This record gives sequence, structure tokens and C-alpha cells, in this order.
Amino acid sequence: MEKKDEELRLLKKDFKLGSVIFSWTGIILVFFVIGILLLLIAMNWFAGWLSGIAAGALVFDLVILVGLINSDMDSTGKITWALVISAIPVLGALFYLYTRLDIGSRKIKKMLSSQTTELREVLKEDSWDLSDLEKEAPQIAGTARYIASTGNFPVYRDTDVRFYALGEYKWKDMLEDLKKAERFIFLEYFIIQEGLMWGKILNILAQKAKEGIEVRVMYDGTCELSTLPHNYPQRLQELGIQCKMFSPLTPVVSTYYNYRDHRKILVIDGKIAYNGGVNLADEYINAYEKYGHWKDTALRLEGAAVRSFTLMFLEMWNLTEQDPVVDPYIQRLVNQPRQMGYVLPYGDNPFDEYKVGETVYMDILYQAHSYVHIMSPYLILDDEMIAALKSTALKGIDVKLILPGVPDKKMVFDIAWTYFRTLMEAGVQIYLYTPGFVHAKVFVSDDCKAVVGTINLDYRSLYHHFECATYMYKTKCIEDIEKDFENTLEMCHLVTMEDVNSLGLLPRFVGRVGRLIAPML
Repeated sequence: MEKKDEELRLLKKDFKLGSVIFSWTGIILVFFVIGILLLLIAMNWFAGWLSGIAAGALVFDLVILVGLINSDMDSTGKITWALVISAIPVLGALFYLYTRLDIGSRKIKKMLSSQTTELREVLKEDSWDLSDLEKEAPQIAGTARYIASTGNFPVYRDTDVRFYALGEYKWKDMLEDLKKAERFIFLEYFIIQEGLMWGKILNILAQKAKEGIEVRVMYDGTCELSTLPHNYPQRLQELGIQCKMFSPLTPVVSTYYNYRDHRKILVIDGKIAYNGGVNLADEYINAYEKYGHWKDTALRLEGAAVRSFTLMFLEMWNLTEQDPVVDPYIQRLVNQPRQMGYVLPYGDNPFDEYKVGETVYMDILYQAHSYVHIMSPYLILDDEMIAALKSTALKGIDVKLILPGVPDKKMVFDIAWTYFRTLMEAGVQIYLYTPGFVHAKVFVSDDCKAVVGTINLDYRSLYHHFECATYMYKTKCIEDIEKDFENTLEMCHLVTMEDVNSLGLLPRFVGRVGRLIAPML
């Protein structure tokens, strides 16, 4: 037991080190150190020309700042970059130019755009379902049209949706569904870690592969820093399982390695899909308490809407395929019974001009009549989301937000506290989940609308990651989602102004300084 605990401690240390090295924060620190060294060298070697060098550097930085201010970047990002350019003369500006050149990401952007255009014909908008929604709820239909315009995301009425209030509940049904697979199994997850949860899943996958069923597994490249060895795809291939890492980490090779695949998708035979916040590691099913009790949520979809998740998986998988095949996996399911309500799975990616995840969340806020209840592990907001939360609460609408009581990232948690005062003054109620960590990503409103998926309320999810979620209108499970929120609320502490005022000097300082570079965390 002591040996296992020591291994876990080492694992956490390695992960933190890797997270710094392979993040924009790490690169900024490196550039800052280099900048100081070059400044000292310049002062020594070019003492006679320092005034001219300083003037040239100032003009260069001002030109870049003018370009930055006039770019299409969001205001939060502009402020962060302006600070970087000011703090690290010349090098900061060069780093900004480097990221704007999009070295390495142009190819993937082109491929994604091409796939989206080609695959629009695969999933055609069901005019019957959309016209029904337009008659019943024009505002919701507007959101649906917006989502559809950003990718291949139709509205469905012939899909049953089941909500899971904890990861262990999802895992139990997931195992049973995997055992029944007859044609193919697709898994795309941000994190996979060896242990009880993944071990039982892997046993089934290996058995299914032996039976001749096609099994594909894709996970994010950050796993090789923390949870899986570098050669893990080869190990799975020896079991007959096709496996890929999305964007393996390489230091400062391109500008897109920081864009991670944060999606959680399981598709079985094109008939059943799972989505939500639950990764494939033991803390997600509370087999291992990493940060107290782990509160997460997930969905099981059965019916036509599964086609959208199948296509999302194939779009990512096919980025490295020379001859991608799609049609055999996207067959239309016939004679599907109509279900109550509407289901709209959708994805978001960092390489287009749309902010789908944030726009859907803001639509829910602006369209609310009675309440909006939210769960999120993180809170790093841009000006638009702050305005949406505040204006909704100021209308007298009940806006409640549940965050972790035990954070997984202390600095990010300190940054979240910097938003509390302004949100609470507008009437937003903020709760901390005292038993542990909330990893759920949930919006539920007015007993008729809900989103469950992978999209956090932070800059990284809303701008930098590949994400996915399920939008629901008047589905039966919305009642279960709201009931779970109310049950979770009973285990939470309501944050008061006294709590905000009594926050220690160190977390207050860390939060305010961290907020300056929040888009890079």
C-alpha cells in the first residue's frame, strides 16, 4: 500500500512538471528567462547603442500591439497578450506573431474544414424535426439552426436519453452495452488510465476484437505525460484494437499542440452513444478518492442522434487517414420510435470562427424565464459570459452555480474566486460542493432545456479544446438533471460576501495575478 501511495505521489509530480513544460505558461516562462538573459547580454555588448536598440524595440512592440488591438481576438486574450508583449519586449511580440502564423495548425484546419463540407451530405438536417421545433419553440429552433450551421449537427426526435448522476452509474451500464456490441466500438476520451475502470473495459474490448468486431480507441496525447506509456497504442494493437493518440506532445514544434481533444465519446454499433464529463480513470467512478468524492455526470443516447456522435468520432479519427471511410458507420436507423422532446448532439473545435460551446450556454442564459442551474469544475470567464450571467440574474432569474469544494488545481480555483464578488452582487448564487470535486458540465433551465457534455466554463474549454455536448429540449431526462442539481445543492456551501471578504491574502494575490494570464493556463 505504501509503495502504491508513493507511486501516486510521483505520478502527480510528473504530471505537474509535464503540464508546465507542455503549456503556454511554460513557454512564457522560458521566453521571460531568455528575454532577461538577452537584455543583460545586450546591455554588456551594446552599451553604446542601448538608446537606439530600446527605441527600435519600442516601435516594434507598438506596431505589434496595434495589430493585436485590431485583430479578431476576444478582449480577454488581447489583454493577456498585451501584458506578455509589454513584459517581454520584442520576444513577447515575436511569440505572438509565431502563434498567429498558426504553424502546424493550417493543415489540420484545412482537413477539418474539408471534412465538414464533404460530410454535410452524410447527415442531412431532418426538416420534419426542425419544422416541428420551429412551431413549438422558435427561440430554441434558432439555437438549433446556429448549431447546425457550424457543422453536421441535426435535430432529432427519435432518440431516447438516459441521465447518470455519477460516473459509476454510467460505467455499470457502459460495460453491459459493450458486451452486446455486434459491429463496431468507437472510444474517444481525453484521459485513459490503467486501473479498475479501464481494466474491465479493456477486457471486454480485447474479447470483442477476438470475435472480429472492429474496435477503435483514441485518447489525447497528454496521457503519455501522466497516465499511459508512450507505446500504449502499440500495446493495444497487439490485442487487435486500433488505437491512436491525438496530437502527441512535442516541445514547441507547432502552435496547435496546446489544442487538446477534450471529448468523451463512446459509440456502439451506431445505435448507442455515451457522452458527458466522465473519463476512463478510477477517480471518475470513485474507486479512488483523488480530491474527495468525485461528482460527475453523463448521458446515454439510443437512437438516431447517435449518428452525430459517430460522425464526430470519425472526423477526428480520419485526420490521419489517407483513405477515410465513413458511410458504413453512419447508416440511417429505420423505424425508430418517436420520443418526447428534441435531442441535438454537437461539437466544438478551436480552428473555426465559431464559439459554439459558449454561444449555446449564453443562449440558455438569455432565453431563461425562471432559472438557470449550472455545474462546472472551473470558472475562468470572458467579458461576454460575465455579462450573460450578470444580466440573467439581474432580471430576477434564479442563477445558481455549483463549483468544487475541493479543487484539483489550486491556482485555477483562486482565479475562480476573483469572479465571485461581481457575480454575487448581480444576484448569482455560488455554491461549493463540500464532499469533494465537481467535474460535471451541466446547464439546466426552466424544466425544459439542458446541456450535458464536456464543456467547462473556462477559457481552455471555450476557446482551445475540441469539445462535445448534447443539447436537449423537453426530453424526459431533464427532470432527472434538475433533480440531481437540487440533491447536489444539499451537499454544498453557499458562498457569502463574508467568505469573499475573508479570503486570505495569498489566494487573493494568486487569483488576481493568475487572472492576467488565465487564457494561457
